[in-house]
Amino acid sequence: MFKFGQERNVIPIVGAIACLSATLLILGLRGLRKLEWLELVTYDVMMSQRTELTPDSRILVVGITEQDIQDQGSILQFPDRAYADLLAKLWTAKPRAIGLDIYRDKPVEPGHAAFVKQLKHSDRIIGITKVGDKQQPTIQPPKELPLDSQIGFNDVLVDRDGIIRRALFFQSEEKGEKNLASFSLQLAGRYLLDEDIEPEPSLHDPKVMQFGKSTFMPLQPDDGSYVNVDAKGQQVLLNYRGTMQTIPMVTFGEVLNNKVPSVLIRDRIILIGNVAESAKDFFNTPFSAGQSNEQRMPGVFVHAQMVSQFLDAATGKRKLFWFWSDTIEGVWILGWSVLGAVIAGRSRRPLFLLIATPLSLLVLVVTCFLIFLQAGWIPLIPPALGFIISTGSMVAYTAQQAQQQQKMVMRLLGQSTSPEIAETLWQRRDELLDNGKLPGQKLTATLMFTDLRGFSSLSEQYSPEQLLAWLNEYLDEMAHLVQQHQGVINKFMGDGIMAVFGVPIAHERPHEIKRDACNAVDCAIAMSHTLDTLNKTWQSQGLPQVEMRVGIFTGPVVVGSVGSKIRLEYGVIGDSVNIASRLESLDKERQPSPCRILIAQQTQDYLGEGYQLEAWGATSLKGKALQVNVFRVLSKDPA
Repeated sequence: MFKFGQERNVIPIVGAIACLSATLLILGLRGLRKLEWLELVTYDVMMSQRTELTPDSRILVVGITEQDIQDQGSILQFPDRAYADLLAKLWTAKPRAIGLDIYRDKPVEPGHAAFVKQLKHSDRIIGITKVGDKQQPTIQPPKELPLDSQIGFNDVLVDRDGIIRRALFFQSEEKGEKNLASFSLQLAGRYLLDEDIEPEPSLHDPKVMQFGKSTFMPLQPDDGSYVNVDAKGQQVLLNYRGTMQTIPMVTFGEVLNNKVPSVLIRDRIILIGNVAESAKDFFNTPFSAGQSNEQRMPGVFVHAQMVSQFLDAATGKRKLFWFWSDTIEGVWILGWSVLGAVIAGRSRRPLFLLIATPLSLLVLVVTCFLIFLQAGWIPLIPPALGFIISTGSMVAYTAQQAQQQQKMVMRLLGQSTSPEIAETLWQRRDELLDNGKLPGQKLTATLMFTDLRGFSSLSEQYSPEQLLAWLNEYLDEMAHLVQQHQGVINKFMGDGIMAVFGVPIAHERPHEIKRDACNAVDCAIAMSHTLDTLNKTWQSQGLPQVEMRVGIFTGPVVVGSVGSKIRLEYGVIGDSVNIASRLESLDKERQPSPCRILIAQQTQDYLGEGYQLEAWGATSLKGKALQVNVFRVLSKDPA
């Protein structure tokens, strides 16, 4: 059975079990991909809550709108003449690179010859291809453009929930003969070529690309919060610049009609692509859920976001996302589980737990978000769940132990404290309990002893069963009065009672000691009135009537646990106890009223003038060398 000295030893063990269990449970759920969607949603929220960067002045999207489609008279494809005219307009403004995010694997007359001429005009134009798979065939690039330097695939990676969070920058051809660069990487590479920055193998690993100031470490299947994600080719987490507003755009028609200043084109990367709804080239991004109309991002803008990320990474303006290893993530989750167990294990007041729990979770959220702002994606949901589970486990355990402890404390005090004292004791149990015992404590208290006059002779007149029932009725009434007046019944001594006022919480201020003394005297007066009522009832039932004596003394005592591990009592020791007992037994034959209440000068000094007293003078008590001034309490002044 659990005992009070064991709590401090048991709680760390239980806390350790709770932490390990919570961590293993979370890691297990993670491995089964049960938490992945929550972590990805958290990623989206943090991405959308970041402050957007300013519009990228190195990039311009030329969007094909619904109006442009109507102007060209073709819903499915523009004629090659339209693109030839557009490219001719753009070349005059001297862009640094042009990306044509339009499939042109077959001629579309009229104007194909003019379109081919524009494609061959410069090595600064990048076309697209789509790498085929079992479901879809490969879409060939324009044959007029060199495959190695002016063609990039425009395939995008869509997560299981339909959101684009990753950027694929290298993948193998359908036959797997060679690696192809992505459309966005080709554009970024052509732009930075003018600044003598080119992709090259890393010195540490030739299979890893070094692009300017950044090493593009390929995403692994379990990086970040992903679980066994398809990590084909080489890919990185897409570090969005922001929503569509962070990429400048003009329309196809505005360029053709000379409505776009050349300064918006000169020395920029131009991406040409569909933004019309009818083109159905839209994707969900981390920002989609945050927009009121749930607008998805056109594919050309997704590629523009990738280009912007590659440019910033190569020039050192923005970091690529980084992740912790599985080991560090496990320690991170375990650490928060431990914190939850510690907080719950040390919490004695519900208010502290109610404040500490959300505050700790807030610290976790803020920490993860601040790291996210530095391009670090670390777990948020798993440590939060570990914290909550370990906290809940410890709360359940400590609540169960608290019930056992409370029962033990109440038993230690004879189960006779007032509700107020019991609650105060329980709230301050850590101050009172030491190695399974209440440590010795010196304090000033008021002692009360009561006894029935002539009880021994009465016991000879009635059977034990009758006597016990009668005595229990009397003791029940008196014990109830003690509790009502904030007293503690220390013990029953046959027909006698020993009660203490001012324990177990030490009262040091004079007004507190006065209140204890008044409570004791008020309790004795109430006992006198109750005895009168009981005597009338017993008289009507043919039962004996009795008289009682009460002795009260206020003075220093030492309180604490007394006994062995087998049996403990709440002991009250000191000369004050003896004096109170002697006052009760003083001159037993002098019984002027059915309930005689005697107090000493030390108690009277605290009472003040609110009571009617009868002075008995200085009296010698049995076993005491010094005399004690004794007073009989007559009543309490109604005023």
